[in-house]
Order: sequence, then C-alpha cells, then structure tokens
Amino acid sequence: MAVAETQLYAKVANKHRSKSPSVLLESLLAKGFPAHIAQKALAATGQKTIEEAAKWLHSHCNDPSLDDPIPQEYALYLCPTGCFYNRLQEFWKESKRQCGKNRAHEIFPHITLCDFFTCEDQKVELLYDILKQIVNNFSQKFPQTISLSLHSSTSYLGFFISDSHANILKEIAVAFSSEASALADCHVKPCLKQLHLTLAHKFCPHHQKTLEQLAKCINPGETCQWVAALYSRDMRFVHYQTLRALFQYKPQNIDELMMNAGDFIYVDPTQQSDVSEGWVIGTSHRTGCRGFLPENYTERANESDTWVKHREYAFVPGSKFVTQSANEPNVKLNGEVHNPVMSRSVTNILSLQLSQNATLRRGVLVMRHGERVDQVFGKSWLQQCLTADGEALLDQEVAVSYVYSSPALRCVQTAHLVLQGLKLDQKVKIRVEPGLFEWTKWEANKAIPNFMTLTELTEASYKIDTSYRSNIPLSSLVPSESYEDYVSRSSAAIKQIVTACPNKGVILIVGHGSSLASFTRPLIGLPAKDSSDFAQVVRKIPSLGMCFCEELKEGNKWQMVNPPVKTLTHGANAAFNWRNGIVED
Repeated sequence: MAVAETQLYAKVANKHRSKSPSVLLESLLAKGFPAHIAQKALAATGQKTIEEAAKWLHSHCNDPSLDDPIPQEYALYLCPTGCFYNRLQEFWKESKRQCGKNRAHEIFPHITLCDFFTCEDQKVELLYDILKQIVNNFSQKFPQTISLSLHSSTSYLGFFISDSHANILKEIAVAFSSEASALADCHVKPCLKQLHLTLAHKFCPHHQKTLEQLAKCINPGETCQWVAALYSRDMRFVHYQTLRALFQYKPQNIDELMMNAGDFIYVDPTQQSDVSEGWVIGTSHRTGCRGFLPENYTERANESDTWVKHREYAFVPGSKFVTQSANEPNVKLNGEVHNPVMSRSVTNILSLQLSQNATLRRGVLVMRHGERVDQVFGKSWLQQCLTADGEALLDQEVAVSYVYSSPALRCVQTAHLVLQGLKLDQKVKIRVEPGLFEWTKWEANKAIPNFMTLTELTEASYKIDTSYRSNIPLSSLVPSESYEDYVSRSSAAIKQIVTACPNKGVILIVGHGSSLASFTRPLIGLPAKDSSDFAQVVRKIPSLGMCFCEELKEGNKWQMVNPPVKTLTHGANAAFNWRNGIVED
C-alpha cells in the first residue's frame, strides 16, 4: 500500500453511530447492498435520492477502491444568492474572457467558514442536523447586509468582511466546529483569520488594473440572501488535475480507460513521465476505474466541478431558516445569469472596451501548421477544404497584412493555403523567417533539416517574398540548442517581426506547436515556461491551433484574446483552449 493511502486509512476510525439508519440507507440495505458500501454511495452523492445512490453503485461496480474505508472531505461555505450572486457571476465570466483563468475561477463565489475536514460516512447526516440547527439559531443575529470592502494586490483581488460582521460569521464557524466535534467525532477547524470573498487570485500582475476596473462594477450592497452550504470532495484527488472528457472513448487495450463525453478524470501530473506521448493515465470520477486515455479527448475542468453539495440552509434575519429550493440559483462557476438592470455594470465597461478595440492598431495571429489531412479526411480533402462556404477566416473578415512562416515546408504550405482561403494569395507574399523554426533539440536526427530554398519554393508556385531578409539567418540555427537559447531566439524573432510591421492589420505567423507559447508569452509580457512544463503544453497543441494577440490603444502593449475562428476539431484533433497552458501556468 502506498504511503499516501496508508495515511488516508489512518484518518478513519471504525466507530459506530448511535442514530438509527435513514430511510435512504434502509432502502439500499433492503436491496442487498452491504452497509458500508451503501453509506459510501450516499455520502458520495450528497444523500439526496435512492436513484442517485443506486446509479453511483452501478457505475462503481468495478471500482477497485469500493471497499476502502476512505471518507469524503467536507467544507462549510457561506455562499451568496440573488442579485449579488448574479453580479459576481458576470465578473467571473468577464474576468475570464479578458484576463484568462485564474485560481478563483476554480471554485464558485464563497466565504470559507470551515475548511476541509473528514467525516465518517455513517455520521454525515449528523452534520446536516448540526448545520440546520446552527443556521436556525443564528438567523436572528445574522446581518441584513454583510459589509464588504474591496481589497487589491498584485496577486489577489477580493472583498474583505468588516470586523463586526466577520465576528458573527466566526461565531457561526466556531459553533459548527464545536458541535461537529462533539456529535460526529470530526476535527473541524473554523476560519478565524481575515474572512474574505475572493474575486481573483494568482493572476498575472499586468491584469490587476483590468480586474480592478471590472470589480468596481460590483455593488457589494446589492440584494443578497446568504446560505450556509456543506460541500464534499474525494480526498484522494485533492492535488490532482481534473480533466473533462470531450468525446466518448472506447478502450482498444485492457489498460485503457472507458470514457463518456462529460466524464471527469483525475490526473496526477507527477505520474505522467513514463506515459506515451499524447496519452495520460487517470482515474474516472464516474466509475473509479483507472487507465490510459488520449489526452486530446479532454480539456481542463475546474477543481469544484466534481464537488458534491450536500445541504444548504438560508439565513433569514428575523425568521426561521429555510432550505434552499431546487429552482434557486445553483452555485456553479459556469452558470450564466444576466440582469439588465444595473447602474454601472460589467456590460457598460465591456461596451467601453469594445469601442476602444475599434482603434487597435495591430493583431498577431500565431498558428500551428496543418497536418496530412488527406490521410485523415480522404484524398478529396484538398479539393473540398477551400469551398466558398468553408472559408472561416474569410467569413470573419480577418484582415491579414503580413504573413511570416517557419522555413519548414509544412508551415509554408499552410501559410499558402490560408492566403488562398482569404483570397490574398495574389496580394500578400510569405516571408520565410528561420527564427520561427521550432526548438532544434526536438529534431530526431540531431541536425538542422535541409530546407527548400526561396528559389525552390517560388518555382514550386508558392508566393514567397524573395526580397525579405530574415532577422535570424538560417546559418545561426544550431542543432540541439538549449531551451534558454530557443526562448531567446523566439523572443527576439517575434519582437523584430512586430517592429517591422507598423501598419494596421493582422500579422499571421505560421509555425509549430511550440510557437503558440514561445511567441505570444513574450509579446504580452509573460516569462517563458519551465522546459518541463513547456513540453507538456506543446503536446496539447493541435494542428492548426491558434493564439491571437491584439495591440492596445496606448501601443507597444499587447493582450491575448479569442482567435477569430475556432480550431479545426475531429477525432485526432481535439478542441483547443488557448488559455489552458498558453497563458495560465
């Protein structure tokens, strides 16, 4: 048994609860399920319905850990609902769109009252009773409006709770902790430091001003009903990454994992070093089974996507508690709630920024080369891919003014076909730039390839700008260059290209999988990734994957935004999100 698993088992005591079995448990016992497994299913599904628990048991019939006495971890949050929650959701959505994902997006808006603790499966119902009674006891004392003040730093943005109101919330947390310890044998640690509601955390420092501007649109005095909510998570996968399956995958070998679209997969980043390229090994949240799966069938999910909400009770000052009804806003990060009635809303700020976007001078579109699509789609693909109704970039009126390409033939061919699709092949010529070539350490033969010359490319009917003089000569490329040298070369290449293209319009750069991170990050002011992280990122870049940067109004400052079109997606070319890996660490 692994050390980590031994530590988990050590947290579990084999004690008996005094309370009689619940109706849900009795129903499962009547169906023949062992008591400990039935209790595990109920705890994993929030003890809501027999149907949910039975479905969980059926899905986990081959789960090797089904008999393991590992409990769930629980946390007590104070969560907003109503108009204030709607404003927070608007901020969540807009901050992610403009600045990319940060740590706050992993979890829904909340104030932590008691951080995660363990509770034996057979005692979880006691926590519900405790929480219900505490909310009832404190409803008279709970403030009509919680006083919140905005606090900002280079890595944190959020609301701090005023001392007088924070003291009441801390009393609630201490009361829950005390009762849970006495009645359910749980070691619960109440949060007694500065209470806060996080808006953004661990973001890029240059996004602070934009995030502050969006946060000032939120009126902390907006109508809000606060609910005490008890959530749980699987304690075994706390430090894992959570992936979401985009497609169904049927195993071809016995060691592969069956996936349905929408499944969540837990992946330990420290266990992927010996896995074949393009694959990861993970554990299914739905079935508990473990196996290999194709990485490009998945996307990054949020940490809280697999959490289970057990119970929530609303604080209603001056009256008894009420249980949150099913049709109330579900506290989910991805929920979209719109309310047009606001004085100084996110929508107003967005409109202002859109008007500013009209004056942007330039854009840089970095694209990975295409693959041998004739092998994927059939021999007729090349004749069909540029039909009048399939030219996505043309449909979006992407105004390409300059085109740069890596000297690799696959990149030149991609640039040529893109120009044809845009109907610019007679107007814009391709500038072949050796500085755009990928990291030479990845060349299989440990030597610089023999590229076609400009003359040979021209004779092959590619529209090449033969008058262009490269910034980084071909002779300067060395085999097996260090990662630092590659980063330096890429940074120099993109900065020289931007300087050489002062006119408005889009600069199209066709390079390699490595190009998306190595060209855009220095442009928007981010440092290079670690070499080990960089390799993992590049593996996820699909053919024709794109990143788009646009210049801000003040000039010489760039931001990354959504590309004008989505990445081509098919069985071997999964959906690609530029925020995951390119911008975010």
